[in-house]
Amino acid sequence: MNPLEERMGYKFRNGLLLAEALTHPSISLERKNYPFDNQRLEFLGDAVIQLVVTEHLYRLYPDFSEGQMTKLRTRIVSRPALKAHAVLMDLGRYLMMGRGEEASGGRERASTLADAFESVVGAIYLDGGFDAARNFVLRETLDDFERIAKNPEEVNPKGTLQEILQAIEPCAPAYEVVEQTGPDHSKHFVSKVIWSGIELGRGEGLSKKQAQVAAASDALDQRLWLRKDKRSGTAASV
Repeated sequence: MNPLEERMGYKFRNGLLLAEALTHPSISLERKNYPFDNQRLEFLGDAVIQLVVTEHLYRLYPDFSEGQMTKLRTRIVSRPALKAHAVLMDLGRYLMMGRGEEASGGRERASTLADAFESVVGAIYLDGGFDAARNFVLRETLDDFERIAKNPEEVNPKGTLQEILQAIEPCAPAYEVVEQTGPDHSKHFVSKVIWSGIELGRGEGLSKKQAQVAAASDALDQRLWLRKDKRSGTAASV
């Protein structure tokens, strides 16, 4: 196994699938005849993750309504959550991408890392079947299920974040749009959440509200406020 496969706990029989999963679309801008990128695997992996998480929630919470399970699933498969798993796997380090994309911070971009995680799941599904993909997804997301079971209020990321922060210092987090792209009928927003002079997280979405929710989710995953909390000696619920 190579180091990434060891971290994943999965050995590929077809190494080309892993190579494809780790190939960012920007590579084709500089290598015109490059044979593949990870967009198709991302599409497949997204569907596999949705099914695995949905099935596990269905079995884990037999008394939950459809609405309750939908809220939990949304939290578990959110872009910030998938990005956090990719960071733990150090996926950004292994990505093949164009020099321009890399120079603009592509290896750390939330959407790129979340897409890469989905692509890896898609590659495992094709290489080893559904059981292998399910085992990988559940192994990576187990902590998410447990944390949300203990703190179901986290399905409201903005409210949860504000409650945690105001227990440390009586000032609310602020959200700022840092990037806005696309035509009027199909805007794409990137927002950041700032509190006490610290950027806690970033998120993307098709509206300002979606981007703010994603930024709050990213902040909850990173928990950067703990650094200030430790310096001040204040106790906060996390």
